[in-house]
Amino acid sequence: MSFCLIILAGGNSHRFRSNIGKPYQKIAGKSLIEINLNKATRLKQIKKFILVYNKKDLKRVKSLKLKNVKLVVGGKNRQQSTYNALKYLANQKGISKVLIHDVARPNFSTKLLKAILRNMRNQRAVVPKLEVRDAIKQIIDSSNEEYIVGKKRDNLFLTQTPQAFNFKEIYYLHKTNFNKYKDDDISLYMDLNKVKFIDGEKNNFKITDKLDFENLRNIYKSKQSVGIGFDVHRLVPKRKLYLAGLNIKSRLGTLGHSDGDPILHAVTDAILGACKMGDIGQLFSDKSKKFKNIRSTVLLEKVIDETKSKGYFINNIDINIITQTPKIKYLKNKMIESIAKLCEISKDQINIKGKTTEKLGVIGKEKAIACEVICSVIKYD
Repeated sequence: MSFCLIILAGGNSHRFRSNIGKPYQKIAGKSLIEINLNKATRLKQIKKFILVYNKKDLKRVKSLKLKNVKLVVGGKNRQQSTYNALKYLANQKGISKVLIHDVARPNFSTKLLKAILRNMRNQRAVVPKLEVRDAIKQIIDSSNEEYIVGKKRDNLFLTQTPQAFNFKEIYYLHKTNFNKYKDDDISLYMDLNKVKFIDGEKNNFKITDKLDFENLRNIYKSKQSVGIGFDVHRLVPKRKLYLAGLNIKSRLGTLGHSDGDPILHAVTDAILGACKMGDIGQLFSDKSKKFKNIRSTVLLEKVIDETKSKGYFINNIDINIITQTPKIKYLKNKMIESIAKLCEISKDQINIKGKTTEKLGVIGKEKAIACEVICSVIKYD
């Protein structure tokens, strides 16, 4: 059972009132598009990804450099945007089920997504829903007088996305019943007995305005954690000097079991600490021959992959490099670029400060170099 996830991001975000549309608003350096995709890519049943975007946002969507995601131009409304994605998918092979999801709902849990996929094994459509618990009122206009009446809420409920469908069926309904389309794709089903409704999630709310976005930001702030990293290496002749993944021209290099990069080692430890995943020595023992002279870039990339698989994403990294030589101020920008690429974050999420010991101690005598790092991460799920 192979799924394609269709993320709808083709709207104009009028109610959000920002020059940057909702799909491209960021939390911890990740746009709403990326947060949705990062969650979904953790499930192996989802084989394809389609992002439906507004053509005016082409530059913004390309700047995200999304991997393995098909970009499809949206239409004038949600129905047309969804149909454009389904029409593209009709010419592809290997997909029997689709998930249709609003980009403005990035706070679904993988637990909910797994429940949707599991229920689709023997269902034609699966939709998460919430009961209506607030009192419902309706304004009635009669004989030029308006008055309010209470409405029973027993038969009312709210639907959420992602919504899952048999691909051929939902594609057929879009082609033949498009005039019946209301708010979402489930509105095309005249017989709701064909639909399996499961419990939705209160936190899977839709981002409509800036207050909603601030509520989402506050949720993620509550999931933020911090880690500290520290490393020191002796400086010796006839060794290469690697700092932040860069080969630095120097008469002295670092002594170590691996390539001896104190910056990347401290960054790696800080990330592991923030994610509660132990330390670099546990994962990459200096007693193991397979890590002899290994590049620290390789180790950090392994850790980043592991933290992403657990739902962690880096919020910011603050780095102190303590050395008498080389002078950090001339290397700072290249170091930030290197770390940003390795950690898959933006450069403005990294800060580097060069420090000396005023020629005191082994560092001041150019016999060692040290690095300390503080890193904060956010768990998206």
